[in-house]
Amino acid sequence: MERPFAELDSLYREVVLDHYRSPRGREPIASPDVRHDGFNPVCGDEVHLALAMDDGAVRDVQLKCRGCAISVASASMLAEILPGKSREDVERLTEIFRRMIHGEAPPAGLDLGDLESLRGVAKFPVRVKCALLPWLTLREALKALSEGRESVDRPTTTEEEPQ
Repeated sequence: MERPFAELDSLYREVVLDHYRSPRGREPIASPDVRHDGFNPVCGDEVHLALAMDDGAVRDVQLKCRGCAISVASASMLAEILPGKSREDVERLTEIFRRMIHGEAPPAGLDLGDLESLRGVAKFPVRVKCALLPWLTLREALKALSEGRESVDRPTTTEEEPQ
């Protein structure tokens, strides 16, 4: 492997490990607008999401994730990037992330921040669902919110991910 790519891979690995060891977004939200759980039946990863909105934008996100480094890091990065974003921006970012995790390049000039470090997950199909779990859970929470519900009746599973 060429040296610059090895250094980049090492940097990305460190970013993922930092989010795994010190996950963001774990602080409780006093009055969330919606709550939702997600589960990956393949490996047992679990995510518990709470979301608070203000005027159509994300005010706060709480994510408690138990599982592998990839799912915990993905949840942490989601919690870090969403506050302040409009619902439309969140939905767009969710789809861009989903496509990136499946190997598609993100739009040129888009700064994904730490999410970029998960781009290599596309090379490991068994890990794709780990990275997507928090995002699929978010997608279903937003759907429940638009339907006027405070929670989703059943956990989202990674088996529901569209291709």
